[in-house]
Amino acid sequence: MEEKRPSLSMAHDWEKILSTVTPTPLSHNGLSRNEKITRIAHYMEQILITLGLDLSDDSLKDSPKRIAKMYVDQLFTGLAAENFPQISVIENKMNYDQMVIVKDIRVMSICEHHFLPIHGVATVAYIPNKKVIGLSKINRIVDFFARRPQVQERLTKQIADCLEALLETKDVAVHVDARHYCVIARGIEDSQSTTVTSDLRGSFKTVLHTRNEFLAVTHKKNF
Repeated sequence: MEEKRPSLSMAHDWEKILSTVTPTPLSHNGLSRNEKITRIAHYMEQILITLGLDLSDDSLKDSPKRIAKMYVDQLFTGLAAENFPQISVIENKMNYDQMVIVKDIRVMSICEHHFLPIHGVATVAYIPNKKVIGLSKINRIVDFFARRPQVQERLTKQIADCLEALLETKDVAVHVDARHYCVIARGIEDSQSTTVTSDLRGSFKTVLHTRNEFLAVTHKKNF
């Protein structure tokens, strides 16, 4: 008989986990999905009209609602706590005590200062204590926190906070390397530079060879 894997209760434990994470500035307005879409579409319509666009044109007439649905149902799903992914963790019965690394995780987010895209990659690692996590769940955690207006420093910390709480270990490392379209499309208009942030905890911060091994992997090209 297959052993049943314990999983976090979606009714309770995701709230407990999220309470440990560096907060995003939120105002809980109580609006439903449909109410949010209706309001955003209305205000986006006003913005487009103010810019001088003709919303009677068949290419533009549905753009306010398209943008509203994209914001609520795609780009900013990470603002709704109930969208936190269902995470399974299992007992570390194999007593694995070396680092586990998932690299080149896609990061797609939105800069909260100018609402322009951020895109790049994350490398996430941990050293198991009593628990291990399904590898795809790490990607889902990164994606959840990326799908909200962000600054890269906070995003990096939120991923690390979440994994530390889930896995009950201090030995967590997160490295994010991303391009910001608020740098590319405005201001200095530099399309080449990237921003790198790291959050190294436990052995990844205090043990030099562990730190160096993790950072070497983040810069190593895939085969």
